[in-house]
Amino acid sequence: MNRNTPTLVIAFEADENRRRLIDETVGSAGTVVYLEDLDEAGGRAALASATAVFAQRMNQLSDDVGGLLAENCRLLQFHSAGVDYLPLKHLPDDLPIAGNGGAFAEPMAEHGVALALAAAKRLLVEHEKLKQGEFNQFVRNRMLAGGVAGVLGFGGIGVACGRLFHGLGMQVHAIKRSGQTDEPVDWIGTPDRLDELLAASDVLILALPLTQASDGLLTAEKLALMKPEAILVNLARGEIIDEAALYAHLQANPGFTACLDAWWVEPVRHGRFEMGHPFLDLPNVIGSPHNSAAGGAGRGIAVRRAVENCVRALKGETPLHLIGPEERML
Repeated sequence: MNRNTPTLVIAFEADENRRRLIDETVGSAGTVVYLEDLDEAGGRAALASATAVFAQRMNQLSDDVGGLLAENCRLLQFHSAGVDYLPLKHLPDDLPIAGNGGAFAEPMAEHGVALALAAAKRLLVEHEKLKQGEFNQFVRNRMLAGGVAGVLGFGGIGVACGRLFHGLGMQVHAIKRSGQTDEPVDWIGTPDRLDELLAASDVLILALPLTQASDGLLTAEKLALMKPEAILVNLARGEIIDEAALYAHLQANPGFTACLDAWWVEPVRHGRFEMGHPFLDLPNVIGSPHNSAAGGAGRGIAVRRAVENCVRALKGETPLHLIGPEERML
């Protein structure tokens, strides 16, 4: 392996189609090496000389990978946007680590809009009523057009959500750490203006990462700032919302709807699915099994976006979506 040639190491199994996609995306920017093609010694040597490493999970890498990557690696790239469930705290603080920001933005945005529309149109409620023989043709549902879609976390997913909600005729209000965006929005603020976003939103989309700052962010006090008939859509992480507080808020405010794609205890992150409260027994809850990113075409797009970020590292450019040491949860 030529140490003068930038090298991208792929740490996961990749079939022929995925390899073709990766190789085409890297192009002449460097050499691609697949760990599955190497024995243990060859794999360790590849990691030690890697310019960038693309992994899906930490268990695809050796326990001492931090030491192997310390000298040459410009980026450890992961496949998912959220990396809160990965054990990263033991890695060197100066090792650049990136999530795949906006990896599945488009399918997740579609999912979020579908949940919000299902809530506004009372689709699940009236489906159940029909099963009981009730034909509530004249019970009013809601239009989203003319309302405010609040987007908490205006990265790739949040931007994709904003575009779709704009298309429905809603105003888009957003919170982003920088307080700035090139996207067309009707209002944008920094996180210290969260209370304003909560009070204005008819639909609130959670699209921010789970960090030490966002853990437990939506408390009972914050939920109380929202409109009594608001729709809360969580595409992010369950832990961003106080679970007990949300359950109590839903019981006290039957016009409020929670659309939960992200849960507090999930199989991928915790090995099991578990609820601390019987949310699915409430008529003002719509649930999905954290499958908002499961759109078929989105899988290849996500790989391409991650590899494009690796190419930035191969070229000596600053990668996007870097995770600071203070944002590493485990």
